[in-house]
Amino acid sequence: MAGQGTTSLKLDEIIKTRLQKLAAARRRSSHWLMREAITQYVEREEKREQFRQDALAAWAEYQAGGKHVTQAEADAWLARLEAGEDMPPPVPHD
Repeated sequence: MAGQGTTSLKLDEIIKTRLQKLAAARRRSSHWLMREAITQYVEREEKREQFRQDALAAWAEYQAGGKHVTQAEADAWLARLEAGEDMPPPVPHD
């Protein structure tokens, strides 16, 4: 794990009071709650950004080759999966 640095964070009094009450109720420090909240936010946003990058890459791949499956083909495949059949995905075509 990398070393820890210090960051200053200014909170308005309402949020600060709410944070202190929550920290007391959870028997945690306000510092712990803020670190946990920031960690969860960063992890969520990293996943969201990866999803966005994957979507952009898929769109670029589609534009380059034009291969696709129709909605009907995808729906039929998903219905069979939902019914318990172990089916490979439909083969993309032009």
